[in-house]
Amino acid sequence: MKIDLNCDMGESFGAYTIGRDEEMMPYITSANIACGFHAGDADVMKRTVHLAAKHGVAIGAHPGFPDLSGFGRRDMALSPEEVYAMVLYQIGALSAFAKAEGTVLHHVKPHGALYNMASARADLSRAIASAVADADPELILYGLAGSELIQAGKEAGLITANEVFADRTYAPDGLLTSRRLPNALITNTEEAASQVVRMVKERKVRTTDGSDKQINAETVCIHGDGAHALSFAQFIRTKLQEEGIQIKSIEKGKRG
Repeated sequence: MKIDLNCDMGESFGAYTIGRDEEMMPYITSANIACGFHAGDADVMKRTVHLAAKHGVAIGAHPGFPDLSGFGRRDMALSPEEVYAMVLYQIGALSAFAKAEGTVLHHVKPHGALYNMASARADLSRAIASAVADADPELILYGLAGSELIQAGKEAGLITANEVFADRTYAPDGLLTSRRLPNALITNTEEAASQVVRMVKERKVRTTDGSDKQINAETVCIHGDGAHALSFAQFIRTKLQEEGIQIKSIEKGKRG
């Protein structure tokens, strides 16, 4: 049994790169790097790609809405055609930095509101999947486990990675609890680790109404911007290894 640990990175600007990115690298296997729309800029993209390559971490594009002030977490009324062009543009930008570093992109994971909207909307999911496939059909599409985004990726002929979250709660429909609600985040490290282990080993997650939901966990998102992100990542990785679960990035051409 194995699992990929991914983390959103490069979500800062210029000289003000979040130092925790470098600290987090040894504990993850995939990095989702912001592409300048919701966060990041050319300098940060370049340095974060270099950092991931140095640590042997799989490099992914993390495209989001063009909403710097809202950190890409506000819904935007863009058409599927606009979403396609926006995602393709951001993949191309990060791909150039990967090429300059002597490596290639491994995956694409949408960010924030774009990710959440696509999880429930087939039209946006198809636009994202089409952009990924047109950029490089070998790229792996990361999406919320069991969501429209995973289905669209499969229909586009892409390898998909069902993503679960260590520090988020789940609604009864299997979607993430809205960040606007007080119970959206899990702040207790042991509780988060227990949720992850159960999702990986039992393929189940306890939802906010107390019921169990079947879930397919192929990659786990560990957010790197919290106050205790580093200890959080260390603890979860250790717990997974204690359970005999291998920590490994998803191979291209294979399921996670």
